[in-house]
Amino acid sequence: MAKLFFNYSTMNAGKSTVLLQASHNYRENGMNTLLLTADLDNRAGAGRIASRIGIGAEAETFSAGDDLFTRIAARHAALPLACVFVDEAQFLEPDQVWQLARVVDDLNLPVLAYGLRVDFRGELFPGSATLLALADEMREVRTICRCGRKATMVIRQGPDGRPLRDGAQIQIGGNETYVSLCRRHWRAAMEGRPAQG
Repeated sequence: MAKLFFNYSTMNAGKSTVLLQASHNYRENGMNTLLLTADLDNRAGAGRIASRIGIGAEAETFSAGDDLFTRIAARHAALPLACVFVDEAQFLEPDQVWQLARVVDDLNLPVLAYGLRVDFRGELFPGSATLLALADEMREVRTICRCGRKATMVIRQGPDGRPLRDGAQIQIGGNETYVSLCRRHWRAAMEGRPAQG
């Protein structure tokens, strides 16, 4: 029975690497996969999923208002799919998460979504909140804070390297913009004080 999976983490945990490896495993066994990524994030090039360790693959993009169920159903009818992978899943609209749930329920296709859980303010992305509500299974892709503890939060840095406390929820960036931290170090950074211990 197919399931909707939400694989979540902070920045730089290796979500794209895990996604690309899983898709490769299907394809190596002669099965077709569909890779989707948000059109908002074109750091690796338009329609491309890439990992910091140097691997990548072409993908279709999704944007606000796209009907993902209809797109996936049409692709599946033309060339049977074994699995659907979604990168940057935090950028999904709540309706699109429901559409992915329909892909699982009505087409019996597994959907593996990979994305951030919270933004730099510690607030859920709407897509992530809906995935947390609807996913059949959730898996945390772990990374570590500079102190060695599990990183669960992320700060956004300004050009001067100081943490930003306000701003738009969505701003595309990499290591130059975001730093993953444990909750204790995130709180200290957001409060402008050194972390204790």
